[in-house]
Formats: sequence, C-alpha cells, structure tokens
Amino acid sequence: MCNRACLTFAEVYLREKEVKGKAVLEIGSYDVNGSLRSIVENMLPKSYIGVDILKGPGVDKVCDADSLLDHFGKECFDLVISTEMLEHVRDWRKVISNMKNLMRRNGVLLVTTRSYGVGYHGFPSDFWRYEVNDARILLSDLLIEQIEQDPIEPGVYIKARKPTKFVEHDLTYYKLYSILKSKRCDNINIFETRLLQHYWRFRSQVLKFTNRFFARPKR
Repeated sequence: MCNRACLTFAEVYLREKEVKGKAVLEIGSYDVNGSLRSIVENMLPKSYIGVDILKGPGVDKVCDADSLLDHFGKECFDLVISTEMLEHVRDWRKVISNMKNLMRRNGVLLVTTRSYGVGYHGFPSDFWRYEVNDARILLSDLLIEQIEQDPIEPGVYIKARKPTKFVEHDLTYYKLYSILKSKRCDNINIFETRLLQHYWRFRSQVLKFTNRFFARPKR
C-alpha cells in the first residue's frame, strides 16, 4: 500500500533512463490501496514482474520473498521495488540480501517501509520498524542516492544503486526494533512469532471493542 508521499517519491527520484527498456521486479506487489506500478510502466520497462505471497491485484507470480533468489537467480533485474513490505517479513536479513543480489550492477533499489510510531498491522504478519539510520546501515554496501522520512506518517523512503564492485556487508548481529517485542532485537523465532501475534491480535480486538463501547451515544 502506498500513500501519496510514497507515489511522489517515485515520481521525483525514478528517472526514465533507469526504467525504459529495463527489467523490473516489485516485491510485495499486492495492490491493497495504491501502487507504483502505473508510474513505472508509463516509463516503458522491458518487463515488469510483481510478486507476493498471495494471488491478487498486481501479482504476476506467487513467491515468498525469502525464496526470490532461488526462483529468479542472481543479477537479473535492473530495478527492484519494495513498498510497505519489509516490515512484514520475519527474516529481514535474507530478504534484504535477496534484493541486493537480484539487482544487476548499477541497478536501482527503491524501498519504502514503516518506522517506530506506526502501530501493529499484520498483513498477515508485522515484525519490524526501520529508521533512517537503520536504512543507511543496512544498505551501506549500496550507493544511497536518496533517503527521506515519510512526511505523512512514520516511515522511511530509500533509493540506492548497486555499485559495480559490490561486496555484501554482514548484518548478522544488527538489531532492529521489533513491534512484536517492543524493543530492538536481532531475531524473532517461530514460537515467539506465533505467541506474540496472538497477543497483538487479541489486543487489537479489545481496543476495537472498547472504542465502540465508549463511542456509543449515551441515553
């Protein structure tokens, strides 16, 4: 899902020469309420493939983000796009590594994701929050051309380019803020995920019930 600021970021910073005649991959392409696809396709790419874990609008292939490199192979896309998806993957290290390795040398990565201050929104899961400084570190093996905070709600937008001499950095020990654990941590295992997801879903239902109860007109 893209808000207006996300669309504007792509319109301003994606150049036609980076798209026209190029191979484009969008990761997390299910169009819930807004997509960059029409903006990019207007620049006439050679191909545009949208992947997500479910069939739906904007999805050309069903594929888990963890498995993209196995599915497509290394360095086969000129532009990799991921909007509002990265906070929803448990193994963020593998997915970010896949993004980097799917790009050809001098290829472009465009990512938008959420920061601290955005509440839990499982679709189907929600794990992490990324700040500007996190993005700078996680993508420090790329050439970051533009990085901004979302002016509408907490989030970060990044445009980066893969250098011709790419050497991937080791992110094994880096800690991100987990919305599930309410603290920075280096990992969330399957057991913790299931347990904490149940907690957050229950909490959301309680809040909805409470809000409806107090919103009822007094007699």
